[in-house]
Amino acid sequence: METPNISYIGAFVAGLLSFLSPCVLPLIPSYITYITGLSFGDLDAEHPTQLVRRKTLLHSLSFVAGFTIVFVLLGASATLLGNFMQQHMDLIRKLGGVLVVLFGIHVTGLVPLKWLLGERRVSLKHKPAGYLGSLLVGLAFAAGWTPCIGPILASILMIAATEEKVGQGIILLLLYSIGLGIPFLLSSLALHRFIVLFNRFKKYIRLFEIVTGLFLIVVGVLIFTNWLSVLSGYANSLFMTY
Repeated sequence: METPNISYIGAFVAGLLSFLSPCVLPLIPSYITYITGLSFGDLDAEHPTQLVRRKTLLHSLSFVAGFTIVFVLLGASATLLGNFMQQHMDLIRKLGGVLVVLFGIHVTGLVPLKWLLGERRVSLKHKPAGYLGSLLVGLAFAAGWTPCIGPILASILMIAATEEKVGQGIILLLLYSIGLGIPFLLSSLALHRFIVLFNRFKKYIRLFEIVTGLFLIVVGVLIFTNWLSVLSGYANSLFMTY
């Protein structure tokens, strides 16, 4: 049986961290009402109707499919670029590690690096009707990287660029998308509970930013020193033992 890759686990965790980032989490209710076309009152009901649940689920799945398409294509492209530049892979890995560390410093906010990442957004003022419209919103969401989600996603792309096979880069970004998509789907189906939990969580958002930034700094150091590959091999040997 094939053993789990520690990079794959990290990609899934990165997706969860992106969902919890300050520029995504507070906007979840707005995204859900926008893609479904339902009123906030309908979605915030403690016991929504079956029709509301079904419509919310299908629109949310379309939205998640939209950003997954973009992220997976980015992962494939990053790996292809890495394969093309195999002879310079050691230099690429080290530069990538330095960039991820800088991303981490930026996310903590302790040393703002506004010059590093400018905010880019692609918005749809008028959502096209139907589930195809929700998919297009997902595409726009993925294309509109913000300073919060950008560093985390870029870090996963750095790892994808060091993979030998395109399939590995695709799996990395697919797992990232799953990590981002699952909590979004759960939130859309239980928006009332999400709002209650968010009101409890929001006072810890600043601490969460710092923890996420430190996580990226550690990943950057691991990439730079090539310890990420070493740890992956060690994890694989442990799974083989058991």
